[in-house]
Amino acid sequence: MSEPLALIAAGGTGGHMFPAQSLAEMLLANGWRVRLSTDERGARYAGGFPDAVERQIVRSATTARGGVAGKLAAPFKIGSGIWAARRAFRRDRPDVVVGFGGYPTIPALSAAWSLGLPRMIHEQNGVMGRVNRLFAGRVHRVACGIWPTDLPPGVSGLHVGNPVRAAVLDHAAAPYVAPGQGDLHLLVIGGSQGARVLSDLVPAALAALPDDMRARLIVSHQARAEDADRVIATYADAGIRAEVHAFFSDVPERLAQAQLVISRSGASSLADITVIGRPSILIPFAAATGDHQTANAQALAESGAALVHPESLLDVESLTRDIRAILNDPAQATAMAQAALSLARPDAARRLYDLVTEIVR
Repeated sequence: MSEPLALIAAGGTGGHMFPAQSLAEMLLANGWRVRLSTDERGARYAGGFPDAVERQIVRSATTARGGVAGKLAAPFKIGSGIWAARRAFRRDRPDVVVGFGGYPTIPALSAAWSLGLPRMIHEQNGVMGRVNRLFAGRVHRVACGIWPTDLPPGVSGLHVGNPVRAAVLDHAAAPYVAPGQGDLHLLVIGGSQGARVLSDLVPAALAALPDDMRARLIVSHQARAEDADRVIATYADAGIRAEVHAFFSDVPERLAQAQLVISRSGASSLADITVIGRPSILIPFAAATGDHQTANAQALAESGAALVHPESLLDVESLTRDIRAILNDPAQATAMAQAALSLARPDAARRLYDLVTEIVR
């Protein structure tokens, strides 16, 4: 085949898969063939990839979970995956291999390294993940989504940003409507499956707002299915108009409409918030590896785009105070939205694509 082939390897979370999807779309638009290598868990997030992307399910495992038996079996599963990747590469040799992190990227990057293929990684978070850290010194380029990124000694990274989906780009820099006397739209998101701490604290914090403010609230709250009933009940008891679901397929539209976003600080969520440009209150996930969500939020906090609360210190009273302060101060809210927009990298997919073509030449 005359078209060059890019092998994209990504682990089984939306945080890895969404940027991988953006690069796949860019590669296809520029005449490449694209093959996605992931595991069965990652395949659940691959529904948004274009149909033209070939799917390849690889055997992968982690030594961090699964009990004694799982940890003992993991090296054998990983080894089997590496040999399978080498055989596949010899049949249809990729022109470049791009890893986005997660254990399913180990076979592809290991095979690419052993065969001397052009290879690079993209790290989404401010603290490099375990697998990317393992390969950072064995690739031709390290692209970073958050800046600064904590890199291993001797490794240099290039800040390209975190690519966002086309649906987010459709709302890039959408005009911000500052909070006033009309409806107040809030978006509460905690990753693709919601977050319990947000369901515990946000409804109670909004219920504690003054009556006139509560009456104007329109809340979109992404909550885990097991939390939904109590979240809905809290909003109803407080007379707050709220839509509560485990997943919103139209997050970009809701984000563009929001006067304030309350969110975890996953890399993909922050990329969406900055590209559209909205003020936010961020609650980093305390158990994230290397506390990378706190690192992710650092630039937004320093620029004035967001207020950041450590999960261990957050309570209803302080959250109510901050929500009220932002929604009662249109000038501050507007300044936060502009600061968020100043951090945006809407061209991140193009920057990443340029690095790909650079190492292939």
